Amino acid sequence: MHPGVTEMKKQPRFSEEVCARLGNYVYRLIDPRNGETFYIGKGRNNRVFDHAAGVTAVNTADLVPDDDLPDSGGPKPQPKLERIRAILNAGLEVVHVIHRHELDNKSVFEVEAALIDAFPGLTNIAGGHGSGDRGPMHYQEIIDKFSLPVLEDEPPHKLVLININKLENRSDSAEIYRLARYCWRIAPARAERADYVLAVVRGVVVGAFRPHAWMSATKENFPEIPYADNTEAHRFGFSGESAAADIWDRYVGPRGKRVVNPALRHSQNPVRYWKC
Repeated sequence: MHPGVTEMKKQPRFSEEVCARLGNYVYRLIDPRNGETFYIGKGRNNRVFDHAAGVTAVNTADLVPDDDLPDSGGPKPQPKLERIRAILNAGLEVVHVIHRHELDNKSVFEVEAALIDAFPGLTNIAGGHGSGDRGPMHYQEIIDKFSLPVLEDEPPHKLVLININKLENRSDSAEIYRLARYCWRIAPARAERADYVLAVVRGVVVGAFRPHAWMSATKENFPEIPYADNTEAHRFGFSGESAAADIWDRYVGPRGKRVVNPALRHSQNPVRYWKC
């Protein structure tokens, strides 16, 4: 039994007959203490039950190696498992809901992504498939996505493109700079070769900056960031300035430019490199 977890009841399982008929499915894990959905996933067979089962028999598939923290002592539990432990320690059981089943290989990704977008505060580490470019948008973002000018396919500069989808006001240049500069899981050697950093929101470039220096995301390096508290020192940020007017016009223009080249578009990772 895993330390700190009270004895738990035998986890439910689907029979072979049910598994054979179920196909691909998307599921939700719910906390019975407050009715809150805390995890969304996709799978086949008995995948939906494996998370709770992994709490008592430590499951290496549910441990995340933190490559950015070489001194961290190895893998650390996901917040999902910490939530499950709390539920079990309260003498309760995780509520398992199969949200959609008998899905084809493409639809299962789309349904999972839509649900991840719909439920705030999840313990999922990664966002849903395509959520950066096709996730929830204000109607103006939809108009921008399909009507703004297109970013050139082969930019001549070395670039780092960073998703800042938390931006609320695209006209706030100071906020664009703040969100773009701090702080990211990034390869410093590659980032330091970049001529410019492009800030991207929902597939649209909204800012262009010339970085002066890339630094560890510490309070000492970023004293002007109020929430810099040294807990993210394994990440990096930069100091810099807005790009010159001709560069800004090339990559941003008056209201932004759409990224359509697959080599420049973001997938799961919020950081994208071009020629660096």
